[in-house]
Amino acid sequence: MEERAGVTSFKGDPVTLLGSELKIGDQAPDFRVVDTDLNPVSLVDFKGKTKIICTVPSLDTPICDTEIRRFNQEAAQLPDSVVVLTISLDLPFAQKRWCGGAGIDRVKILSDYQDRSFGLAYGALIKELKLLSRSIFVVDADDTIRYIQHVSEITEEPDYVAALDAAKGEIAIKQIPGDEVCGGY
Repeated sequence: MEERAGVTSFKGDPVTLLGSELKIGDQAPDFRVVDTDLNPVSLVDFKGKTKIICTVPSLDTPICDTEIRRFNQEAAQLPDSVVVLTISLDLPFAQKRWCGGAGIDRVKILSDYQDRSFGLAYGALIKELKLLSRSIFVVDADDTIRYIQHVSEITEEPDYVAALDAAKGEIAIKQIPGDEVCGGY
């Protein structure tokens, strides 16, 4: 299993990420997670949509709470061709309770607790903590990775604007008929 050090830290201490190192332009790997009702979910469930995928250590922490509330607000301004997913290792029951209390209705909350499938496929599983790192992946409608952000300090918020701009750029590219060279490489 691939290990990567120096990508992120937790409270100033470097941590090791487990799993594949993905690059912009790579085909997004499939994954198997569950929703808050324990239904299986995979990449194919969002085929044809631009996906903003946020991974967080735990929804029930202040920074994760702030991040998902912000993406929930931003998602209201995005077209139906974009889906915002948040994946954590929280149990689906806790996720459902948190979503109800936080009023989250535009972000799809998913759990990787069963297999760590997403965390390992996307290189976002923290070896030392057995949690997901704070990362964002933008995957286009053709399942190509167009943007990756591993937040350098897990206790800090991500760059929302950069992630949203990457997703909006993919929307604009898909709306340019006959332009084969646009793609964000």
